[in-house]
Amino acid sequence: MNAMNVLVRKRLSLSCMAAALLTACGGGGGAGLPFLVYLPRSCAQLAGIEIPASAIGLPSSGGTVTAANVVAPSGTGAAAVPEHCLVSGSISPVDAAAPKILFRVALPTSWNTKALMVGGGGFDGSIPNVVGNVPNGPTDRPLPLARGYAVFASDSGHQAGAKGSLDGSFGLNDEALRNWGGDALKKTHDAAAFLIKARYAAAPTKSYFAGGSTGGREALQSIQRWPGDWDGAIAWYPAWNQASAMLGGQKATLALSRPGAYPSAPKRLALFQAAMQACDALDGATDGLVSNQNACDASFDPATATLNGAPLRCPDGADTADTCLSDAQIEALKAMNGPARFGFALASGETGYPGYNVWGADLGIASITTAVQPTVTFLNLGSSQPANPMPTTAPYISQQLDQVLKNIITRDLAFNPLSFNPESASPLAERWGVLSRMIDQSTDISGFVERGGKLLLAHGLQDVLVSSRATADYYTRLVRQFGQARVDSFARYYEVPGLGHAVSSQFNGTWDSLTALEQWAEAGVAPKAQVTRDTVGVPGRTRPLCDYPTWPRYSGSGDVNAAASFTCASQ
Repeated sequence: MNAMNVLVRKRLSLSCMAAALLTACGGGGGAGLPFLVYLPRSCAQLAGIEIPASAIGLPSSGGTVTAANVVAPSGTGAAAVPEHCLVSGSISPVDAAAPKILFRVALPTSWNTKALMVGGGGFDGSIPNVVGNVPNGPTDRPLPLARGYAVFASDSGHQAGAKGSLDGSFGLNDEALRNWGGDALKKTHDAAAFLIKARYAAAPTKSYFAGGSTGGREALQSIQRWPGDWDGAIAWYPAWNQASAMLGGQKATLALSRPGAYPSAPKRLALFQAAMQACDALDGATDGLVSNQNACDASFDPATATLNGAPLRCPDGADTADTCLSDAQIEALKAMNGPARFGFALASGETGYPGYNVWGADLGIASITTAVQPTVTFLNLGSSQPANPMPTTAPYISQQLDQVLKNIITRDLAFNPLSFNPESASPLAERWGVLSRMIDQSTDISGFVERGGKLLLAHGLQDVLVSSRATADYYTRLVRQFGQARVDSFARYYEVPGLGHAVSSQFNGTWDSLTALEQWAEAGVAPKAQVTRDTVGVPGRTRPLCDYPTWPRYSGSGDVNAAASFTCASQ
């Protein structure tokens, strides 16, 4: 090497080091540059970084870091949050009228070389907690950030107003709708990857996605559309066929809106108690949980059921007391429990939704006084009957469909949501098709499977917002496409008795899904003998997570609150 080349190399290296930036540096002879030097930035140096549009895999106007601050460690035990650099940023749209995507990245001082994206919920509209847990994560294990993950998330491309996750006003703008429909996932991933490499001078060795509900759809959508970005995913109660779930929810809304059909909180308690008396022991244990849900669905009928020996149906079907159900209420609850068959085919190919496990579910029982019960009621039947205008205390799904129909489907804010019947032919079918192509996901995850990706699915059996039957259908379609042996090599699906949508006063199931995913994706150790732990109903109670379609059956002896006392049964 001649003296001039040595001098050039030294000057380039010194320049890169002095700037302490992510820099391409080269030197030496020949026409090309033989090496690249990437130098990490400090947290302070991340502030103001521009993310070029070329670094983002879908059309945008690029992004920028709006803040980057070192956050001191806090908390103790499993709630401990380590020192990290908290980065806030935005991604600008192509359409100047569309809102920006706002995102955050938590970059731990001690990085484990891995990244984790966290999904949102409902219509999103706010940034998930990047220093918190994965959905239904364990309360006795370190948080992802404390494990060393670089964790990131976004608001999906709009900022919600007072309605929070039920604010659908973004749907009036096409780019904002596409962002929520999935495009923001790729844009956020790429912006975060750019900043992770800027901070650590290295790309992640493994990247995982964890989400629940809409976030579960986002997890499955990400591995299906951009398989090269992901090594694993955790999808709790995933709204994978979200347009179909909305249409199924609209059927429930119409049923509940009919005169006399909406059950009060005391009537929900009566239904719950009657279902428990009929179905609780079907799994071998009288423990306040329905584990053999299929048997319950096949045998329980509120029209003929009893509560403490008396008919659950009110005399002559009239609405006579809080301890019985009228014929109108029974009809509405059966409509929720039964499948919806759409009056038109969606562009996604979906033609229906399988209904919900209403029997044994907490639909929002006001007399239960746990800390999570207000959330249970909010996510289920609320405290007001669906109507037009839609009350802010109506069922969650009813409020969501009010927003979808007004802001996305018709873009008519005066539209009456109760005028739309999903089980009839409709001039709105084409618009529903447009939405379904965004948020109804294909189970063709071949690209993800071929690169060795691993998928963990979990769902509470008593979820009446996103049905566990739909997740079972997703898993069954995987088996039909790949064969059981191949599916066993990359996916697991578990159903959790007593768990509703995200939370529950019966069995608030938690699971160390991240460790299970790490061991499978990184060490080739498939999940085995997984356990879910209750933190609310009977704190510390455990149950086995059984490979679908098996469920936990009590062995007949041992502590009824211990997973070891149960086996996974098929009948």
